[in-house]
Amino acid sequence: MTDYHRLIRRLETIAGLNDEDKLALRQLPLRKRAFDENRDLSSQGDKPTECCVILEGMAARYKIVSGGRRQIISLHFAGDLPDLQSLYLDRMDHGLFALTPVRAAFMPHESVRALIRRNDRINDILIRYALIDAAIFRQWIANIGRRTAYERIAHVFCEVYVRMRALTLTEEGSLHLPMTQAELGDATGPSPVHVNRVLQRMRKDGLIVSRGDIHAVTNWERLRSAADFNDDYLHLRQLRTA
Repeated sequence: MTDYHRLIRRLETIAGLNDEDKLALRQLPLRKRAFDENRDLSSQGDKPTECCVILEGMAARYKIVSGGRRQIISLHFAGDLPDLQSLYLDRMDHGLFALTPVRAAFMPHESVRALIRRNDRINDILIRYALIDAAIFRQWIANIGRRTAYERIAHVFCEVYVRMRALTLTEEGSLHLPMTQAELGDATGPSPVHVNRVLQRMRKDGLIVSRGDIHAVTNWERLRSAADFNDDYLHLRQLRTA
């Protein structure tokens, strides 16, 4: 598997790519780096000249508010382009950190801009990617603002499950969610103690069976119902679940 495979696979989940598109993507220069867990790939205030694609591992966008409190605002998997907006926005207004050890590749902005000037289809696909990114943000706002802690955490499980399946990063019926209870709290709002209670209740209700970071989804329909989950906002071409 080449380093370009995950990027191509990710874009194919939202749009069709022909052989010419794939060849053009494979010609992008990549500067590869490894990041330890909890290290920033980019930080708020940075002025990047490259955008990155996650090759291995899991990362998260975050904002820091007063008192040093952190809000996780999205999750990112192999193939994702979590800082695509840096092509057109000069300064990072949030950070991106490694939830697990991450291997990433950085592509010079000028190379990406040259590609989208040459290839209208890839330009359209990257615009679609950015719009879907915004749709995910809207869903996370609704999740934080109007759902209960139980529904919020169940919704994160559902999103991770569907996205990892689409990217062939997990086996059918399970998901890998390498987040501590504190990190789940940073993503959904409740304290780590409350997160623990919610996870216990989800297991008691027969929605998941957990073994470390691996969670078997024992009843997808009940989990989806508990989370008020519909995957329309992900705009996936495959593996529809609603």
